[in-house]
Amino acid sequence: MLTILGFAMIATFLVLIMLKKMSPIAALVLIPALFCVFVGKGAHLGDYVIDGVSSLAPTAAMLMFAIVYFGVMIDVGLFDPIVRGILRFCKADPMRIVVGTAVLAAIVSLDGDGSTTFMITVSAMYPLYKRLKMSLVVMTGVAAMANGVMNTLPWGGPTARAATALKLDASDIFVPMIPALLVGLLGVFFLAYVLGLRERKRLGVLTLDEALEQEKAEETETVLVGAGSGAGSGSGKAARAAGGSGAGPDAADTDGKDTDGKDDGTTDADGGFQGLDPNRATLRPKLYWFNALLTVALLTAMIMELLPIPVLFLLGAALALSVNFPHIPDQKARIAAHAENVLNVSGMVFAAAVFTGVLQGTGMVDHMAKWMVDVIPEGMGPHMALVTGLLSLPLTYFMSNDGFYFGVLPVLAEAGAAHGVSPLEMARASLVGQPLHMSSPLVPAVYVLVGMAKVEFGDHTRFVVKWAALTCLLILGAGFLFGII
Repeated sequence: MLTILGFAMIATFLVLIMLKKMSPIAALVLIPALFCVFVGKGAHLGDYVIDGVSSLAPTAAMLMFAIVYFGVMIDVGLFDPIVRGILRFCKADPMRIVVGTAVLAAIVSLDGDGSTTFMITVSAMYPLYKRLKMSLVVMTGVAAMANGVMNTLPWGGPTARAATALKLDASDIFVPMIPALLVGLLGVFFLAYVLGLRERKRLGVLTLDEALEQEKAEETETVLVGAGSGAGSGSGKAARAAGGSGAGPDAADTDGKDTDGKDDGTTDADGGFQGLDPNRATLRPKLYWFNALLTVALLTAMIMELLPIPVLFLLGAALALSVNFPHIPDQKARIAAHAENVLNVSGMVFAAAVFTGVLQGTGMVDHMAKWMVDVIPEGMGPHMALVTGLLSLPLTYFMSNDGFYFGVLPVLAEAGAAHGVSPLEMARASLVGQPLHMSSPLVPAVYVLVGMAKVEFGDHTRFVVKWAALTCLLILGAGFLFGII
């Protein structure tokens, strides 16, 4: 019964958010609360939620201060050279822009933190996508899949968990997997190329000057129509051009300011696209090397685990604010500028704590895992590595990495050992589902991605699941072909 209710709860959640019948935060809270009552353990809901919040509180703290830290680094111009380099490569070609998104996400993922990757990638690429009216779910989908493949790095989490759960060395798991993971990463790049061609076909190929000229022409036409009809509201562009405040969600003026007051990109004196405003008041060019060294030191300390990650980002954010903005009003202004992202992400994490707390507290997740292991036919015993790779797709999507690697993988590994399958093969196969896992509603970093990109989580899910699953199967096939799994 708990197995059925567990799958029903997850299915209900996914359907409601994909159909946009509920917001993710509401669905993450109300649906598990309702199913907790169905299970007959409504009296324990408070305990389950507190347990879930307690387990995710460090993650929420890390995300809060990481957003502030990297937000400040973006404000002061640390990543401007990267942005300019990517923009020079991408120009105004949608295909290049999508491929550039995948490459940038893969490179930044080397630090092992998904939230960092998404903040930098979206900050760099969002202005181009907005300016050229490209699909933002393409950006979030490609970034999530590239990060998912790179999430298998030994310091990224899943590999370390698999090594710990099966008492193996992380390098023995990861190094032989490199060829299969490279095939998966190339698959993501090829998919980005195909999606980019599709965007190019839909939008055509313009220079940025032409795109800006079209935008100016549309603004002029809208203003004239609005003035001629006596309309007082009009579109966002018309209203702003006329001095009003109304705006549509995708409106963007040539001063680079979107309707939400955030910087979507600017043009230089010759009409060339700059991406980030090169003249913004928050730039600190004299402190560039201090900020660069601080960031390198922070990431190094994170990889070496000198302190817990939430503590590192808390200290880093406090130091970055104090040095770059020594005046308290300026510090308050920077914190306020990033407060919306902080609130959205931390709120989503604590809402997810209700979902995971009920899943684990009621025992639904254990029953679901046991059922999936039990339904494996006896004849599949010698192929348990392949089975584990296939199971990693749904299980790492519907469960946390901790639940899968510490709860399910040891059981699967024991079943594999009885048929002569080595724990190393099982551990490698368990990494296959990570490209899909990174878009799971139980992964806090994905809310950073969709929040900063202003994409509905349901839209992102509908778009990415099929492509991420295909990437996972590509890695599994490559691993099987190379004799790794």
